[in-house]
Amino acid sequence: MEHVHPHRTPLDLRRRTRRALLAGAAALVCAATALYPTVHPAHADSPALSVLYKTTTGASADEAEPWFQVVNNSTTAVPLSQVTLRYYFTADGASSYTFACAWAVVSCSNVTGTVAALATPSATADHYLQISFGAGAGSLAPGASTGDLQLRLYRSDWQNVNQANDYSFNGADTSYTASSTVTAYRSGALVWGTEPAGGGGPTSSPTPTPTPTPTGGGGSTTPPSGATLFDDFHYTGPSDPALAAHDWTVRTGSGGPGVANTWSANAISFPSDSTAQGGRVMQLQATTDGTTAGTTQAEIDTTQRKFFEGTYAARVYFNDAPTSGANGDHVNETFYTITPDDSLYSEDDFEYLPNGGWGGPANSMYTTSWYSSDAFDRVTNDTIGSLQGWHTLVATVAGGTVTYYIDGTQVFSSTGKYYPREKMTIDFNEWFIDLPFTGARTWDEKVNWVYYNASGAQSPATVQSAVNAYEAAGTHFTDTVPN
Repeated sequence: MEHVHPHRTPLDLRRRTRRALLAGAAALVCAATALYPTVHPAHADSPALSVLYKTTTGASADEAEPWFQVVNNSTTAVPLSQVTLRYYFTADGASSYTFACAWAVVSCSNVTGTVAALATPSATADHYLQISFGAGAGSLAPGASTGDLQLRLYRSDWQNVNQANDYSFNGADTSYTASSTVTAYRSGALVWGTEPAGGGGPTSSPTPTPTPTPTGGGGSTTPPSGATLFDDFHYTGPSDPALAAHDWTVRTGSGGPGVANTWSANAISFPSDSTAQGGRVMQLQATTDGTTAGTTQAEIDTTQRKFFEGTYAARVYFNDAPTSGANGDHVNETFYTITPDDSLYSEDDFEYLPNGGWGGPANSMYTTSWYSSDAFDRVTNDTIGSLQGWHTLVATVAGGTVTYYIDGTQVFSSTGKYYPREKMTIDFNEWFIDLPFTGARTWDEKVNWVYYNASGAQSPATVQSAVNAYEAAGTHFTDTVPN
């Protein structure tokens, strides 16, 4: 059953196109910076290597996220297998620490992290994280950078870490900055940075703490193959720097769909929720009093347009009634992928309308594959029935077919020209199709986790198994999908 979607307005399309162009330009600038950074060495004699550092977490956080770039300042190539880095910190409590590589230009498979205690501790350092590289990382050409090494370090009991007294931590370094408190060694010799008292150098052998392998219930105990995104939204709020560092953008701009120009950063929050895996959710909140001035809508999406063939999934809580106020709104609760409105435009949607809209019945879940937004050229299916509560949504894009599942049951598939033609972003939003009456009311949509795997079509059971494994390992975020 097909319905025209009037929310695909030219203004909305221009907004999406403009945002994608800006994101693409930013990605090119970032790529250029990573390859040819401006370095201000801590050593006056221009050391052979230098280390750029930034952090995406505050002094108190659920994990440390030291990100690095290693730059070759010499005139000869440097095999990365000869290079080690050390990041120094003070351990909190009796818990052990776990290292994970979230993403690396040289591939996380070529990055190893080990954690060990310093033989002579100081007030700001009693442990260090040592980073080394496998042969597959190759050599660093003269003047070149490794690009991003996006690393994570967290307590195995998953309590907060206090970084305020950590030797290598600098909360002000939210963009890459040469850091002399992170040390670099080549073949055991110090070539960058200043060790803390008791630093010891790389000749002391730490007890290996390798990148964790997700384990736990529901099937496979190994990470899924292929480039993967997983996030269960452990953020403090829309301004949490980790949210942007993990490639999410909260919409505050103009345009549609729905009530135009009402997008608000305050419409996105991350509360605790005992019904969610991992104990936290992303909440999208749409509020109105029946007037445009009294309306806010919620949208969040990935900044990078980098997702194409593979498996997309999310666990979403839909509401058939507002959290407060009178029922009756034509509200849209969504999970979808999209491109700008260009010649290769693509979009795959889950859109739940508890009170109907566009002339359709209540409790409608539209699964839709688009070919042209301007011409409203799409194929769609209306699965009718209440979806109040938690539901797992899976869409596979593989072999020329897009297949949609709700709670493990296939509900629709599309082929031919409705197959995506270019890379997309991952998006969630909640918005009002219209404002049929006055009076204050609030609608909430919750997202437990989102998952993408580029290796092909995975079954809903395989998706859930991978999510269970990440949760069992305490992995709240990973992204190995290249930009």
